[in-house]
Amino acid sequence: MIWFLEGQSSQREVIMGARAALPASLRIVASHRQPRGEITGQADLALLEPQDDAERIDWVIDNARPLGVRVVVAGRMGASYERHRQRFVDAGIDLVTGGLSIETFDRVDDKSRFTAAAEQAGLACVPAITVSDAEQLQQAYATLSAQGAVCVKPTVGIYGQGFWRFKEGVDAFRCFANPDARETSFEAYLHAYRQPGERPALLVMPYMPGSECSVDIVCEQGRVVAAVGRRKQGLHQTFEREGAAVQLAVRAAEHFGCDGLVNVQTRDDPQGLPHLLEINPRYSGGIGYTQQAGVNLPGIFATRRLGLKEPETHWLPDIRVKPITVAVCSRPSLQ
Repeated sequence: MIWFLEGQSSQREVIMGARAALPASLRIVASHRQPRGEITGQADLALLEPQDDAERIDWVIDNARPLGVRVVVAGRMGASYERHRQRFVDAGIDLVTGGLSIETFDRVDDKSRFTAAAEQAGLACVPAITVSDAEQLQQAYATLSAQGAVCVKPTVGIYGQGFWRFKEGVDAFRCFANPDARETSFEAYLHAYRQPGERPALLVMPYMPGSECSVDIVCEQGRVVAAVGRRKQGLHQTFEREGAAVQLAVRAAEHFGCDGLVNVQTRDDPQGLPHLLEINPRYSGGIGYTQQAGVNLPGIFATRRLGLKEPETHWLPDIRVKPITVAVCSRPSLQ
């Protein structure tokens, strides 16, 4: 039995991918802190997680043992569970957090530390200057803008939250009228950053104009066993299994000791060469799209983790997918 704890928005697709690959006799458990029947209803057993983070570890272990759960997938709170790995080992449970130790999370969750570690390892990475106040921000911008366009993002965060590209001559109101464009003037950003209040540490980076590749990966104890890259092409996404971006992502995942379903982001420079943006030691929101290209990454992960035959891969080249919103029935299936 395998248990998928609360994860990213794609927890539903991950459960469905595992279900498609596992024998019907092997039960899947899923849980969430909210009554999300549209997600957990895809499993054989749905549970409601405690709201209190401090209670969750005891609750998971206490429920996993009588249910006969062999594998627990931490989902969105990998670092919190990783700190208690020995308790799961003592209970005879294979805990999958996204990393092999807390060091993995310490090095990849802080983008400043990740950049430094990647550069030290010889992995092509978007160079960055870490700043923590307005004066440092101004100095970093002056240094990098002499070479080209500049962008900024917090040292800690997910989903691209806090990313902005500085653009000369852009309407200062643009960030309010069209926030999805992620463009503003440096002057407007600096003015806001100077205002009273706590500000996060930032990475100031050269803006690379090439395409971004999101690589979904299955790792086992720091070794990559399957990977698929996704690129946004307008309204669609395309897939790739080879090439420089996927190769770089694989090297990074192995170097940083990833384990489980993880995601690596790269971006191409003006010459088309990929550079690392970040590693997310958790599955991505778009991992389910890879099944359209003939690769069931959640299924590969689940079967191999349980010592079963993995699903066959039938790679479909030149596939494009377009995400759409659909309505699904959501029943209160949580216990």
